[in-house]
Amino acid sequence: MEGLFVTFEGGEGAGKSTMLHEIGKELQQQGYPVLETREPGGIEIAEQIREVILDRSHTKMDGRTEALLYAAARRQHLVEKVVPALQEGKIVLCDRFIDSSLAYQGYARGLGMDEVYKINDFAIENCMPALTLLFDIEPEEGLKRIAANKGREQNRLDLEKIEFHHKVYEAYHQLAERYEERIKVINAAQSFDKVKAEAEGVLKNYLPSKS
Repeated sequence: MEGLFVTFEGGEGAGKSTMLHEIGKELQQQGYPVLETREPGGIEIAEQIREVILDRSHTKMDGRTEALLYAAARRQHLVEKVVPALQEGKIVLCDRFIDSSLAYQGYARGLGMDEVYKINDFAIENCMPALTLLFDIEPEEGLKRIAANKGREQNRLDLEKIEFHHKVYEAYHQLAERYEERIKVINAAQSFDKVKAEAEGVLKNYLPSKS
């Protein structure tokens, strides 16, 4: 694959989605071919799976069911959208990927990170990002941001107790230690401009040279 696969991770309210759009816009202005996408979603089939997963009325959903649905959406998204874009030499910026499943279902749901990784290993066929930007913020601060953002999508994960979000936070820190070569931690508690500068400072070391 000739392109660059970059994923944006973080707990609720970390600001990763906003930052993805800002960085994507700037890269395009610099002349890079960019594809912005998200998980679960990005294509019709995966967006339909997203609706099932995040429906606020689906409170009875089993943790394993949830993990399998995420993996199914991830597989279809990869083969239909991400891999073709990488083969075309594009920079793919993806809002969430496998680390979200490891943190949310593997650790916070108690299914086990290694177990959830096995499910996803089958789904992604070794298609891992070259770089993962982890936007790090305390759960309380992130949820406070969500409460203040009336335009943000409200989903089933917003119904979880604070203990769940603390587990997600812990999981991301464990993943950052385990995959330190790939996952770079960005202090998301800073001002918008400082977060953007820090993220771009990391990303520039991975960008291909423009022909």
